[in-house]
Amino acid sequence: MSIELRIIAHCPNSAPARELFRRALELEGLDGQSLTVREITTQEEAEELHFHGSPTFSIRGLDLFPSEADPAITCRMYACPSGLSGLPTLAALRQALNELIS
Repeated sequence: MSIELRIIAHCPNSAPARELFRRALELEGLDGQSLTVREITTQEEAEELHFHGSPTFSIRGLDLFPSEADPAITCRMYACPSGLSGLPTLAALRQALNELIS
């Protein structure tokens, strides 16, 4: 199973996103060490991968948090109970994982 964290260069949320994703994967009984990190560098690549900003959490090439935004080399925001954040909550990420792997 392809498990990928997609980021852009200098994204301040890259390291915290990697740890969050690994933790969520492990809590769901998946191998967090199988996570790969892919840096998106061009608009063409963003469009090809339907990349809606950094960080993007992906399983089997599918974005765990589908977006209507245009693909772009940009930061990404997630709706959280406390407002917008550069990362989803652990609970939201686990729920998205469950929906995709169930």
